Amino acid sequence: MRKALASNALMFLIVGLIGFGGVLAWGKAQFGAVGPLAQAICFTVPNGSNFSKVSDSLLDAGAIDTPWIFRIGVRNSGKSSDLKAGTFVLRQGVSMQGITDELTQSGAASCGSEIVLRVGVTRSDLQMREVDPSTERMVTTASFVLGSGELPSEYSRLRADDATAYRVTMAEGATVWLVAEALKQAEFLTGNVGVLPLEGMLAPDSYAVVAGGDRGALMARMVEKQEERLAAAWAVRATDLPIDSPADLLVLASIIEKETGIAEERGLVAGVFANRLRRGIRLQTDPSVIYGITLGKEILGRGLRVSELRADTPYNTYVINGLPVTAIANPGKDAIEAAANPEATDFIFFVADGTGGHAFAATLAEHNRNVANWRAAGN
Repeated sequence: MRKALASNALMFLIVGLIGFGGVLAWGKAQFGAVGPLAQAICFTVPNGSNFSKVSDSLLDAGAIDTPWIFRIGVRNSGKSSDLKAGTFVLRQGVSMQGITDELTQSGAASCGSEIVLRVGVTRSDLQMREVDPSTERMVTTASFVLGSGELPSEYSRLRADDATAYRVTMAEGATVWLVAEALKQAEFLTGNVGVLPLEGMLAPDSYAVVAGGDRGALMARMVEKQEERLAAAWAVRATDLPIDSPADLLVLASIIEKETGIAEERGLVAGVFANRLRRGIRLQTDPSVIYGITLGKEILGRGLRVSELRADTPYNTYVINGLPVTAIANPGKDAIEAAANPEATDFIFFVADGTGGHAFAATLAEHNRNVANWRAAGN
């Protein structure tokens, strides 16, 4: 009798173990199986959350259909304490294993939004951007020109989200005054811009900032980066460069920046100005004359008058010899490097060619023909 009972107990135990193993195998298979998500989504894990709460949110989002298997699978994977806060892309059909890997990755959140203040040459705007989970690329959802009225509702929505990132970008050729005015209008920044640096001393670039960041501190970062760029370019400058200091390099780079937006032309434009400086020929560049009129605070919006081209001002390079008294904009890294190492050329003239580029010439006769061609094209 006892032997029979022992035999039956053993049998039940074996069957139970087999059944339990089957359940484990089934659960493991479910954990790695294709999930129910019909399309990719952005899923947010709040600060201080845990996998128990996350499993409920995933069920509500339609990303999983068996929360208890998800919780057990996470525990068995050894990642229960690795949950990261942030917003993540969960792809179509992602498995519970895939969700676990995504929410515990060591890198930054893969999905989210940002507000970007873009400081341009003619205007500044705010862009509201979010990751499209279907492409996993950041797309612009709304845009707003600074000073054009009431901020859009999309801006308010993103501002209310603690996960929203912030960025300030500055275009090459923007002036110090334009940058300062744009920063003053950026509601997500605080503090004063402080005393404005010399023209040209802000490095055009993209700067990550935080909500409530200090305007003056951001300006200081821009100055520091421009100082680094100037120092680096000056250290490897051409030996025959016809200027005497990094300050002169900044001025020359700013003129190059305003004369051409075509990357392939910067070296040639720099070469023309270097040749003129070496030969004592006046630079005769319109952007410097314009800066003398506007001081970088507005767009002239018209052609230069004869009286303005003849006026004796520190920025009129048709009248003065050499460089203007200061830079005329904030030059980018490429313009600074072109100014430090101009392309070797015989050219001393250039004029717009009507296609966005310039026609270069080594003699006045060639230049006059280029000018005639430009005018014949209706310019």
